[in-house]
Amino acid sequence: MFGDDDTIVYAVVLNQEEQYSVWPNERDLPLGWERAGFVGTKAECLDHIDKIWLDMRPRSLRDWLSGGSLPDLVNDLT
Repeated sequence: MFGDDDTIVYAVVLNQEEQYSVWPNERDLPLGWERAGFVGTKAECLDHIDKIWLDMRPRSLRDWLSGGSLPDLVNDLT
C-alpha cells in the first residue's frame, strides 16, 4: 500500500486488541490505533514487532480463555 521505500519512516502501532502493525509516521492514524513508541524503516519496525509480539491471539480471546467474558460483538453472535 505504501511501498517498501527505505526513506519512509514508519511507526509501530497497536490497536485495542493488542495487535501490532506498521504505519507511515507522517500520516494520521486510522481510528482505533495508537502509536506503540517505535519508529524506523519498515524492516526495522517489522523486526521490532517480531521481538515483542509473542502472543498473536487478540486480547479479547486471551481474556476469554483465562476465564473472562466474551466481547459484546461475539456474545451477540451466539
